[in-house]
Amino acid sequence: MIRTVPLLELHGIEKLREEELEEARSIQAVMLPAESLRTKLVTISHEFQPVSAVGGDFLDYFELLDGTIGLYLCDVSGKGLSAALYAALAVGTLRGVHKTGASPSDTLATFNRRLMIRGMPRRHAAIQYAVFDPRSGELRIASAGMPGPFHLCADGCRSLGLAGIPSGLFEGTSYETLTMRLSPGDSVLFCTDGITDAFDRDGEQFGLERLQDLCRHQHHLSPAEILGRIFSAVQDFSQGREQHDDMAAALFHYSG
Repeated sequence: MIRTVPLLELHGIEKLREEELEEARSIQAVMLPAESLRTKLVTISHEFQPVSAVGGDFLDYFELLDGTIGLYLCDVSGKGLSAALYAALAVGTLRGVHKTGASPSDTLATFNRRLMIRGMPRRHAAIQYAVFDPRSGELRIASAGMPGPFHLCADGCRSLGLAGIPSGLFEGTSYETLTMRLSPGDSVLFCTDGITDAFDRDGEQFGLERLQDLCRHQHHLSPAEILGRIFSAVQDFSQGREQHDDMAAALFHYSG
């Protein structure tokens, strides 16, 4: 016999679901910076737009004890509540690694190893981790399966083209650290592929070329303004089409 669910019970189930989603949103908020980071030489801002009530992208930036500044941006597989739960696991794992002072490549290798220990099938995390020394202008970045990052300067915008296998897929994965020296006025954009993979109504992707062209003409603006222009451009491009991936970005600016 098919049981008919009373309307009052349905309302109760819906209310419980809303409460659970609200709790998930609160948890996810902790995985994002509360505000921009501003020091004498560095400004970092961020934007985040999930495709559902909660999502699987997260990021953070922080000052380390040795005077350097760290930044990570991560995009876990999946969408919605399940992705948010895996992201919470990834955040806890990563925060136990990045404050040790290890290099970006060693940080990602340890992160990968600890995710593999968890043994979550069909789950992985694309991530970039960067450490900047404001005393020397040296930026070190390691990447695991994410686009870019993108170097913005007076000469334009170029992709640093870092490769790397997403964390949580294979045992023993190693990563390379790219080292570069920034000049005063330079910025670096870190973003998840929800931005470049956004579609319009005709099925065309926003793509790397549009993103780089936009950054090329906006590099003189503040980090918050540049991110605002990027997210507005993606929204205008998509023409209201529902997207299927979260969008997250952080923009690092070195004033020198």
